Amino acid sequence: MRTFPRALAFEWIKFRSVRSTVWTTAVMAALPVPGAAFVAATESLQPDDTVLGGSLTLSVPALMLAAVVGVLTVSGEYGSGTIATTFAAVPRRSTVLAAKAALLAGLLFALALPSAAGAYLVGGAMLDDGYAQGDPLPALFGVAAVFSVAGLLGLAVGTLIRHAAGAVTAVVAGLLLPSMLGPLFGDAERWVAGTSPTAALEKLIQTSDATAEAVGSLGPWPSLLLITGYTTLALLAATAALRTRDA
Repeated sequence: MRTFPRALAFEWIKFRSVRSTVWTTAVMAALPVPGAAFVAATESLQPDDTVLGGSLTLSVPALMLAAVVGVLTVSGEYGSGTIATTFAAVPRRSTVLAAKAALLAGLLFALALPSAAGAYLVGGAMLDDGYAQGDPLPALFGVAAVFSVAGLLGLAVGTLIRHAAGAVTAVVAGLLLPSMLGPLFGDAERWVAGTSPTAALEKLIQTSDATAEAVGSLGPWPSLLLITGYTTLALLAATAALRTRDA
């Protein structure tokens, strides 16, 4: 068997064997639909919001869980010491990280897309016609892609820090702090706030909260490209660290 397919098979076995990772992933995928039902049932959608944006209200906490899944994919092995066994089975460490990244990106996208689409359908069915629908296509594919990117960012941070609690704290802070600290940067607020994956997500779901002052003036797809770019750099840094540090 070739190295990468074998590494990918190993990663899938490890992923579905760790209950914390499986349950975190399951909760991530399950959150948006009941969130849409809750928003519709309580009639809490703002008049200037869209059905798409309101239905995906809980996509932001779900996105944080996607990043946590990325951290757990690697930090658990460091915590248990099984990372040495992984490297013994697949000596090329870059291949191990590539297999983890491929598994995460594919799995998170495959789960997030139907979850987001289901939330939109539930919200659309329960809300009246007084709200703008929003444009679900191709936005829902972008939403699923943001989940993949957040997971990969978590993987990179987990590989660099190696400690689960520290890595989870760092990656969640990376998702939340840009919008929280943006006002401290004056005229640069919109650019600082726009660097977060949550900003790209809010722009894609077309929520009324996604104003230029709050989440930056870049459009949704440029924002997705921006976060993909720096996540790629983080993965490259993680690959370099993996090659030079002891297991």
